[in-house]
Amino acid sequence: MNNRVVIKELEPKAYEAMFGLEKYLSKTNLDASLKELIKIRVSQINGCAYCIDLHTREARSMGETEQRIYALSAWRETSWFTQKERVVLALAEEITFISKGVSDKTYSAAAELFDDHTLAQAIMAIVTINAWNRIAIATHMRPAQH
Repeated sequence: MNNRVVIKELEPKAYEAMFGLEKYLSKTNLDASLKELIKIRVSQINGCAYCIDLHTREARSMGETEQRIYALSAWRETSWFTQKERVVLALAEEITFISKGVSDKTYSAAAELFDDHTLAQAIMAIVTINAWNRIAIATHMRPAQH
């Protein structure tokens, strides 16, 4: 079956609600580049080509380097990511693989680096991109050819 529903057209209020989360996230304390790293890494884990394409382009437009984008799936193996980025990437991975839980070690590391509000905002950013990935994958959204 190649034809899938287009939720944006059929249920625009659902998209409005999702965009409400994006509007909220745009006004948080989280650095914009950190939000893009979260979006790319979670989308890599979930195998969402549409979101990987979208967010790598966004990250590049914000000044993110190709080297860091390419190495994001192996961030633990490089020194190119800050301590805050490393902690948030670990949190993003554990929340994305939620059936394994979020370890006390990862949560404590995040709580040490971020105040409670910023930690809550990071969790919401991770949850939101996971939801977008699921929409895109379930409905076969594909990136445009560039």
